[in-house]
Amino acid sequence: MSRRPRTLSAEDRRLWTHVAAGVKPLDPARAIAPPADPEPAPAPAADKPARPPAAARSIVPAVPPPPPLAALEKGLKRKLARGRRDADARIDLHGLTQDAAHRRLIAFLRQSQAAGHGLVIVITGKGAPKRLRELDEDAFRPDPYAARGVLRRVVPQWLALPEMRSLVIGFEEASVGHGGAGALYVRIRRP
Repeated sequence: MSRRPRTLSAEDRRLWTHVAAGVKPLDPARAIAPPADPEPAPAPAADKPARPPAAARSIVPAVPPPPPLAALEKGLKRKLARGRRDADARIDLHGLTQDAAHRRLIAFLRQSQAAGHGLVIVITGKGAPKRLRELDEDAFRPDPYAARGVLRRVVPQWLALPEMRSLVIGFEEASVGHGGAGALYVRIRRP
C-alpha cells in the first residue's frame, strides 16, 4: 500500500509555525524561526459560489445512561422464601385497568421511596388458570380469558423502563409464599 506524502496547506503551515515558535525545543538546532510575513489567505475563485458558513452546533451534554437493574441478593431471597424477612409494603393491582394500575404503581413506588422502604411486593395476579382457558376453545369466539394476566406481563416492562430507575433498583418474581408468579419483589432505590 503506497502512502501519498501529506502536504500542508498555506494556512496549516502558518498555524504550525506560529505554534512551534512558542515552544522551546529540546535540541536548539531544530528551532523553527517565526514567520516573517504571514501569507495572505487565497481569495475564493470567482467561478465557484462561496459556501455558507456551517451552522454552529449546539453542544448537548451527554446524559448518563440509567443504572442497570440489579437482581436480588441470594441471602435476601432465601430469607424471604423462608419467612425470616417480610417486605416493607405491598400493593395489590388485581382487577385494575392498565392505566389505573400504572398510576397506582408509580404513586406507590414514590410513597415507598419517601417512607424509606427497601423492598416491596407488587401483586399482579396470574390470570385465569390454563384449565379454564382450555374449556372455552372455540375458533369463532374470542377467548374470554385471553385478556387476563395482562398486568403480569406489563408490570415487569414498566419496572424495567429507564424512567423507573430513579425508583427501582431491581425486581424478581416472588416466592410461592408471597404470591409466586403473580407477584414481584421490587427493590426500592434510596432517595
